[in-house]
Amino acid sequence: MARKSVLLPVPEPSWFTPKWLLVIFCVINLLTYVDRGVIASNGVNGSLGTYTLSGTCTSGSGIQGEFNLTNFEDGVMSSAFLVGLLVTSPIFASLAKSVNPFRLIGVGSSVCTLAMIGCGFSFNFWSITICRMLVGVGEASFISLAAPFIDDNAPVGQKAAWLAIFYMCMPVGYALGCVYGGLAGTHLNWRFAFWVEAIVMLPFAILGFIMKPSQLKGFAPAESKKALISIDTAVPEVEEALNVKVSARSMEEESSHVFSKLVHIQDPQREQNFTQTINSSSFLGMQCASINLSQFSRFIEDIEVLLVDKVYVVNLLGYCAYNFVLGAYSYWWPKAVYNIYNTSDADMISGGMTIISGILGTLAGGYVLDCMTSTVSNAFKLLSVTTFVGAIFCFTAFCFKSMYAFLALFSIGELLILATQGPANYIFLHCVKPSLRPLSMAISTISIHIFGDAPSSPLVGFLQDRINNWRETALILTSILFPTAGIWFIGIFLHSVDRFNEGKEGEVTEVDISNTTPLLEPKVAETRNSSPDQP
Repeated sequence: MARKSVLLPVPEPSWFTPKWLLVIFCVINLLTYVDRGVIASNGVNGSLGTYTLSGTCTSGSGIQGEFNLTNFEDGVMSSAFLVGLLVTSPIFASLAKSVNPFRLIGVGSSVCTLAMIGCGFSFNFWSITICRMLVGVGEASFISLAAPFIDDNAPVGQKAAWLAIFYMCMPVGYALGCVYGGLAGTHLNWRFAFWVEAIVMLPFAILGFIMKPSQLKGFAPAESKKALISIDTAVPEVEEALNVKVSARSMEEESSHVFSKLVHIQDPQREQNFTQTINSSSFLGMQCASINLSQFSRFIEDIEVLLVDKVYVVNLLGYCAYNFVLGAYSYWWPKAVYNIYNTSDADMISGGMTIISGILGTLAGGYVLDCMTSTVSNAFKLLSVTTFVGAIFCFTAFCFKSMYAFLALFSIGELLILATQGPANYIFLHCVKPSLRPLSMAISTISIHIFGDAPSSPLVGFLQDRINNWRETALILTSILFPTAGIWFIGIFLHSVDRFNEGKEGEVTEVDISNTTPLLEPKVAETRNSSPDQP
């Protein structure tokens, strides 16, 4: 059978080059984690007032002092943003198949900007907690979409490095937030820290609404008006839709025939109008219902595919345990250092160390994986080794009473631990089909927060309220990194396949984009006439 020739128009690419796209995503990611660093800093978070038996009183400072929060409430407030992130992440990932992803990022960033302004005007625990929930919507709008876009546009042989650059912004942003929050809380007021954040985030919220759409590998362009259809190609979804139409038509003809007899008795002219009306309305209703059910069933099937993938699940379990420790570190570390080593420069020390370790460690992790040849198995090897060795250094650091010994050992351990960001997310992107990558990132994001940093901050706060010893609390928390390394070590022995270039079975895509050509560069797609005698 001959194949019909179709000239496929490809949407005009935006002026953003792949590097510009990387920069934009990195800045948004950086600002997101600056916000987390700000609320964790001693300058903004503050402390409770104290009262000694001798009659000496000190007033509280920051959010905790002004709202009189316990450590547990303080931890709950810090994790509140996860509510918005967890609820909206799957929604944004699902909408990415039919809506321009950059518009979704614009919506999420706008909500985040307004929520930051609200944090500055909060007046009690619940008001700031609600605003923190809405801040999570901003991250949800781009966290599941940014990594697939970056992975599509990264040069071959540098994909892990580009992902590492993106994820480097997380620890660096948090560290900058600690420093910035400490300065703002000391010299101005903790409320101004949130208002300045909102001003900086606003241009990127606007940018999301004006950027031209770009295609994500594994999906047809959301705004395209034409599709490439071959006569000899059959798509399961199309066949299902056709079956629904045929069955719907049969039902309509039968019902129309019965009612038309009744109407014909009264008025032959009304018979024709009645038949046309019932045919059109019934068919449209059946068609809408079939589309909604098809989308929902496809969504459930995609989740099942991810959850039965052993490579994906093992990496997810390790990443959840990893983020449990990292989430508690990011929030409580400045306060722990302040209390253990009795230094007033805890914000500056923790921020400075994390900036250096975040840049060097995260970039080194991606670079080493590229040098090892980027494979899922090599990524697991790198994850298990760096996590185990890093855990030894961090655990030993908290055993020393000397602050200088602590800083030397912990900086090395932190560098090794942060080297896991690129390899871990490389596995999430390459162990699944391209069409599942946004959902893969959304599920991983939801999971690491539900089982990772969401419960860790309040639980560590609760533990500290009980034992009242920051050194012991830090040692207990750090020990979790050892089983984390063991989980990733299991992944080395699992059968793994890189599915970056694997398309969805039976899928008709409008443009076939190779992994060697950035998606944002101009490209013309055309199909040629073919027959059994002509290849």
